Amino acid sequence: MREKCLRFLKNETVLCAAAVLAVASLFLVPPDASYAGYIDWDTLAMLFCLMAVVRGLQKAGVFLWLGGALLRRTRSTRQMAVVLVFLPFFFSMAVTNDVSLITFVPFALIVLRLAGQQRLAVPIVVLQTLAANLGSMLTPMGNPQNLYLFTQSGLSFGGLCAVMAPYAALSFVCLLAAACAMKAQPIEPVAVTAKLGERRSILWCLFGFVLCLLAIFDVLPPLALAPVFALFLLIFDRDTLRGVDYSLLLTFAAFFIFIGNLGRLEGFRALIASALEGREVIVSVLASQVISNVPAALLLSGFTSNWESLLIGCNLGGLGTLIASMASLISYKFISRQYPAERGRYLLRFTAWNVGLLALLLLLALALGAVSLG
Repeated sequence: MREKCLRFLKNETVLCAAAVLAVASLFLVPPDASYAGYIDWDTLAMLFCLMAVVRGLQKAGVFLWLGGALLRRTRSTRQMAVVLVFLPFFFSMAVTNDVSLITFVPFALIVLRLAGQQRLAVPIVVLQTLAANLGSMLTPMGNPQNLYLFTQSGLSFGGLCAVMAPYAALSFVCLLAAACAMKAQPIEPVAVTAKLGERRSILWCLFGFVLCLLAIFDVLPPLALAPVFALFLLIFDRDTLRGVDYSLLLTFAAFFIFIGNLGRLEGFRALIASALEGREVIVSVLASQVISNVPAALLLSGFTSNWESLLIGCNLGGLGTLIASMASLISYKFISRQYPAERGRYLLRFTAWNVGLLALLLLLALALGAVSLG
């Protein structure tokens, strides 16, 4: 029992911290009728639907099949690096950064082993992690904090993409330069076996993804869509239903309660709002280094209405420390498991690249007027 509890605490650290904060806030603001308005049900409904669809596509092998099709065309280590790095960059825009890394990091490690290029494991996985975190910032469904800020801010789909487009474009150029800088050694095309699931299942998942997009564009109500998804999966695909990350949904709910209660403490609200005013980008970047960018977005959103700056700060804040984006831990775990002797080198390279790109993107934010030095 004790081992199970410790394992749960280790695996769900953020959820446990959010739950503790939510419970502690109950003593500051006793439960009442206002609690019902704390939780953003639309965000939770959209997260559930997107996670269900992505889980179904992942289970059907769609992402690996597409990746394998692209790799069959590579003839050099440089071409292979470009493909492996930009798979998570572009896929993260549609299926979130963590799913991209869960899918394509182990895929890359298999490919490198088959090609006899294990020496590239550390640089490739570092760039893949950067690619997933940077590509995901372009769209509302790219990562959880974007989806939340999208629903809260009232920004249009195009409006959010426009805010983040300069940063995604510069990230693309930097990642491309890094991948192309790798030495081009000739290799035989790598054939990775990836079987597709049933055609009917894939079509249902694609149809579900279209429904999610319609909900994001306000054509369909997310709260009406989520029960339909849940009922369909309960009847036809319980494995996909079990694969949804419910801990993330519970983490959001706990933070909603915590933030809602803090927002009712006028003195605290005024203090945080004053500290944030005009410094949303810098404060959210710094907060993300300690608590990661999803909790930072949830926490700070209750004290500012400068949504664009908060969006920029929380996305750029995913760079930096290993915990700045919880998705980065996924890559580190894969490297630790398969190349334990490379953990130190991985962390050094990861930190150097993250800090360098964070500084570069903050300079861009300064040039675009998103960051003020005053």
